[in-house]
Amino acid sequence: MSVITEFIPVATRGYTDIIDITQNVSDVIKNSSLKNGIATIFVSGSTAGITTIEYESGLLEDLPQAFEKFAPMNIQYHHDRTWSDGNGYAHVRAALLGASFTVPFKDNKMILGTWQQIVLIDFDNRPRKRELVVQIIGE
Repeated sequence: MSVITEFIPVATRGYTDIIDITQNVSDVIKNSSLKNGIATIFVSGSTAGITTIEYESGLLEDLPQAFEKFAPMNIQYHHDRTWSDGNGYAHVRAALLGASFTVPFKDNKMILGTWQQIVLIDFDNRPRKRELVVQIIGE
C-alpha cells in the first residue's frame, strides 16, 4: 500500500464558478505508480467545494440557480456583519457541498459513470487561486 500526494493549482472567477477537474485528477492517477486504489480530491479554503455532475450547459445554469435558492447572495449573513467581506453566502454554500470527494480507480482509470465529471465550485465573491490536493492510496 502506498500514498501519493499531488497539488493542482486552479484559477477561478468566483461567484459559483464551476470548473471540470476530471482530467486533472485522471492525469495524477495515470502518472502515478499505483494501478488500483482510491483518490481523494480536497480543496483547501472555506468558500469552495468539490462534487460530481454531468458537466453540460443546462446543469452549469441549473446548479448556480439552485444554490441561489438555498443560500442567496443578497441577504445579510452574520459572517458578513462580523468580517465585512460580503461572502457569508459562499461559506454556507461550501459547507453544504463539502470540501472533498473520493473516487475509486482500477488499472489507472477512475471508476466514474458515463456522464459523471468531478468539478470544483468556487463560491467566493472574487476570483481566487485555489490549490487542490489529490491524495491517492493504493497498490
